[in-house]
Formats: sequence, C-alpha cells, structure tokens
Amino acid sequence: MSYPTAQLPIVLICDNIRDPGNLGTILRSAAGAGCEKVLLTKGCVDPWEPKVLRAGMGAHFRVPIVADLDWESVPSNLPSGVQVCVADNKDLGAQAETEPTSQGAGRSGSHSGNPKAPVKPKRKAAPPEHKDEEGTEGVCASELAAQYYYENWIQSPAAVVVGGETHGLSPDALHLAASTGGKRLVIPVVPGVDSLNSAVAAAIVLFEGKRQLQWRTHKQDNEKQFIPSIVG
Repeated sequence: MSYPTAQLPIVLICDNIRDPGNLGTILRSAAGAGCEKVLLTKGCVDPWEPKVLRAGMGAHFRVPIVADLDWESVPSNLPSGVQVCVADNKDLGAQAETEPTSQGAGRSGSHSGNPKAPVKPKRKAAPPEHKDEEGTEGVCASELAAQYYYENWIQSPAAVVVGGETHGLSPDALHLAASTGGKRLVIPVVPGVDSLNSAVAAAIVLFEGKRQLQWRTHKQDNEKQFIPSIVG
C-alpha cells in the first residue's frame, strides 16, 4: 500500500491504547499532522476493528501502521538517532510522596499547580539496579527530564509515546525514552482536572511538534534572505 509523503518526522508510539474510539481518533490526528508512521505495542486494540476504522475516518490509508509490536522490536522500527519523548505524567509510586500528580494523559502529561514542579521533582532516584517483574530496568516518569509541551523539544527524527487510558505509560516506554535521552512533555491543566484523554493529548503534542518545526524552518529561511553580502 502506498501512502502520502510524510510531512512530520515523528513516529507516534501507542502504548496500551485499548479504547477503539481513542485509537481511531489518534490515527486520524497522526494522519492529519503528517506523521511518518504509527507503532502499536501489544495490548493496543486491533487497528482494523470496526470501531477503530469508523473513528479513523480513512486515516488507515494515509499513515503507515505497524501493529502488535513487543517493546524489544520497537527500536528496529524507529529511525537511527531518534529521541523518544513521552506525553504522560503518570505517577509510578514515589513521586506521590512529595507532590500531587495526575494519573495520565491518556493519562497524559497534565500536571496542575506549581509550573516548576514537573521539571524538578523532589524525590529520591530509584536504585539503578531495580528491575520490574519482566526484567526491564525500572525508570520512574519523574526521573526523565521534563518540560512543557509548548517549549522547544522537537528534533528530527523524533518519536512520541502516548500512554493508555487505564494504566498510563508502561515501564518499557519509560525505559525506551530514558535510553534515548527523551523527555516528558507535560500538558498543564487547571487544578482539579485529573488528566486528558489520550487522543486529545496525542493531537496536542503532534500538532505542537509540527508548529515548532514549521516555525524553525520559517526562521531559517528568513535568516538566509537577510544574510548581508560582502563586497571585496
């Protein structure tokens, strides 16, 4: 199957997106933004399920979808030198001891209160030798460098992980982000709002990444136009 040329050098990774309507809407947003492709890890709903197709509104034929991936095979589906960011601020346990935190955006990166709190969480780092039940090195979300999604983060190439509605990001997603020098992209919300829908969070981050790339390209083009000529 042939697809339109990607306009955004971002790979979207869906981590345990189980709601058909959410996945279809995410695919529609990825297609609209011009993403390079969408990766679905094991645990995501079947992208060809009728409700996903209905919500996708043709997105399945506009963006490549690689489904049913285990996390060991995700890196082989990413471009070389990619930085993986996560649009999620799910508390994995320890962060709750020091500050309130949201439980996901799709449980996604929505943190209310002090705007500096997501950047410098006051907590003890987990021992580096800690591993979860499946042997993945333990990484807490708060151990990743964090910034607001509207601050400059996009690079080429890049990948963004959106966590599922029930459990948020998996330890494997956090480990992948940490291993590539990735960041948490925090979507701030007003106090009293716990989290954002995963499809909404994906759309916010993808189109903000596209805006940043377009602004950077526009700025570079303007700088080239105004380079003064040197007359010898």
